[in-house]
Amino acid sequence: MLDSKNLRENIDTISSNLKKRKFILDKSKFLSIDKDRKEIIVDTENLKNKRNVLSKEIGILKSKNEDAGSILKKVEEINNTLDLKQGLLENAETQYNNFLLDIPNILDDSVPIGNSDKDNKVIKYSNDKNLEILNKNSNFKDHSDIGKSLKLYDQEIAAKISSSRFSLLFGELASLHRAVAQFMINEHINHNGYTEVNVPLIVNSDSLLGTGQLPKFKDDLFEIKNKKDFFLIPTAEVPLTNIFRDIVLLEDDLPVKYTSLSSCFRSEAGSYGKDTKGLIRQHQFEKVELVNGVNPSTSDESLELLVNSAEKILDLLNLPYRKILLCSGDTGFSSSKTYDLEVWMPSQNSYREVSSCSNFKDFQSRRLNAKYKNKISKKKQFIHTLNGSGLAVGRTLAAIIENFQNNNGDIEIPEILRPYMNNSKIIKKSS
Repeated sequence: MLDSKNLRENIDTISSNLKKRKFILDKSKFLSIDKDRKEIIVDTENLKNKRNVLSKEIGILKSKNEDAGSILKKVEEINNTLDLKQGLLENAETQYNNFLLDIPNILDDSVPIGNSDKDNKVIKYSNDKNLEILNKNSNFKDHSDIGKSLKLYDQEIAAKISSSRFSLLFGELASLHRAVAQFMINEHINHNGYTEVNVPLIVNSDSLLGTGQLPKFKDDLFEIKNKKDFFLIPTAEVPLTNIFRDIVLLEDDLPVKYTSLSSCFRSEAGSYGKDTKGLIRQHQFEKVELVNGVNPSTSDESLELLVNSAEKILDLLNLPYRKILLCSGDTGFSSSKTYDLEVWMPSQNSYREVSSCSNFKDFQSRRLNAKYKNKISKKKQFIHTLNGSGLAVGRTLAAIIENFQNNNGDIEIPEILRPYMNNSKIIKKSS
């Protein structure tokens, strides 16, 4: 949520910034809603002050045993008017908050202007910049086809058990999936200073409102129908970031860095026909999440450190990838600035997102009322929140399968993962 005072005082500047997202801020509507709400607040305070004065007069008259009937009648009239004003104020506050909740975050000045992912800026390639050309004519198999040939992957049975966009992994492929997840979480705990948290997989609407999934992205969520106001988490970002809700941290406690390995659930609304094969776009998947609560003065630096932590995982796995700075038209609703890490998928001859790392600045913390106490001024200020995938486990597994496939159908296991496994490769068994 944007700072309403900043919006009021700099509405033209903010409106211009939001246009980069193709979001048109209705300035006249905001100013009208803001004006009506403030007028009701002023009227209410004036009536309360008047009632206080009259109440004192009543006390004086009663102490003198004098008649206070006419003043009591005025107080009653004021109380009736205040009841009406209270209803008007509640409606005005709801309208005001709903308007603010629908406004996306202000983009960082470093975000390139663009309309879609085609306008995103490539920051770096991990290995050979001409990787696409080198692999273009190679006969690489899709990870799901490799999994099927190994008899370790099945989407059809999963569809019978659940529906489409679910998968079953068996034997060594299930073990490799677990090894990938365990390696990632260990790396972030042991080398990147994160505290592991085991989080609830079900959250309430207040939690989703705080991180920005509600109200705008309700269709992307799985709502629990027999339990009002409960949802399956789309990402561990939601419970991790809500740890900060309604608390005041000490400045010396910052930064706070949490990580979690969890299942995630997404309806994939609007993605029909896309990536229906394999592990790229599933209703249920595992992901290692990284969440930071930081001092605003260090949030830019913290974003770079966060994305470096995610990059390090890909480097250690020896997977080719590229780092992308998202353009204005592709930056998420709540984010001020986002880097994506895209891993190379040989069968598709393209890079696919495996991590998204964002700085939300004070956009989420205002929704969450998450603050820290400045040790010099003693004032309470909003923290900045950041999050990123470190990484999506299923997509990383898919990339390993494709990039480490052998011509004979075996899968080499990346060296860093071998201590987690009992062998160095997954061998195709003879029929």
